[in-house]
Amino acid sequence: MKHFLTTSDFGQQELMNMIKTALVMKKSGWKKSLQDRILSMFFFNPSLRTRLSFITAMDKLGGLAVDLSSGSGGFPFEFKENAVMDKNTIEHVKEAVPVISRMSDAIAVRASELVTASSKSVKVLSWDEVKKDTTIQSFAKYATVPVVNMESNVYHPCQGLGDAMTIMEKLGNPKGKKYVLTWVYHPKALPMATANSQILSACDLGMQVTITYPEGWDLDEDIINTAKARARQTGGSLTLANSQQEAFQDAHIVCAKSWGSIRHYGAWSKEDKIKKGLKHWIVDKQKMDLTDNAYFMHCLPVRRNVEVTDEILDSLSSIVIDEAENRMWIQMAILDYLIGKKDKNHG
Repeated sequence: MKHFLTTSDFGQQELMNMIKTALVMKKSGWKKSLQDRILSMFFFNPSLRTRLSFITAMDKLGGLAVDLSSGSGGFPFEFKENAVMDKNTIEHVKEAVPVISRMSDAIAVRASELVTASSKSVKVLSWDEVKKDTTIQSFAKYATVPVVNMESNVYHPCQGLGDAMTIMEKLGNPKGKKYVLTWVYHPKALPMATANSQILSACDLGMQVTITYPEGWDLDEDIINTAKARARQTGGSLTLANSQQEAFQDAHIVCAKSWGSIRHYGAWSKEDKIKKGLKHWIVDKQKMDLTDNAYFMHCLPVRRNVEVTDEILDSLSSIVIDEAENRMWIQMAILDYLIGKKDKNHG
């Protein structure tokens, strides 16, 4: 049994095999390798693409996806050890998750403290506390079946691997090609999970990866070091830059994403004052013209004319719809890998 919590838990050849399986499924069809398999899903946050793509992935492979989310907040589980449960939590994960495991073949969890439908940023503790990823780690600890991360505080591996599939679909062999992940302005503080997984996957493809962001919006140092190590294994590289114009030069892929500042994590009013002067961190035609006819990517949802201009988002260089669709195909491959019947052959 193996959980799918972050792509860095897997060997690069394992990940490449999943991507190749997804590409074959999309092009040539698939077998019902998840017949009689059940995926229990828990969404502690709002979800559109992730929820729909997992449901359709299970259905296409002959399995059943059960959405056990209760409203937008999910179940009032207790996660703390030695908790005295005399308040609003009604069930501890120590009992809940083993029971769910006995009735499921896999469990999928989305629990990111900054993902919200609210117009305002959610109050959170420091990055050091949020980084513990208590919800997804608790599910993984007590589960006796594979747990799939549908986005946590730290990682969004399905998005990262889906992006890698999309890049291979568009570029063929992306090794040595330039990938730029650019921070963009957003009125809310967003999680770093997607950005973390996107750079890990680009590094696993052997690309020349550049992350560009304003000063103070550095990503987690441990994750950057992991990504650099993964890049070295594939002959790629990872560099950091504080200038969009310099970073965009000769790029083949430009991926836009906003994330909150570790330096001001949780102190959103302070971050917001600083961020007000960063609205020029947007993807527009002037910057895209610096690239080598780069494709534009974004995980969606996207704030038009805030993160990227209409001109780019509606252009032929935009592959955001393909990118979103490929979430379904890559998740089919991931689920097939984790719980699929072993007599399958996808070519």
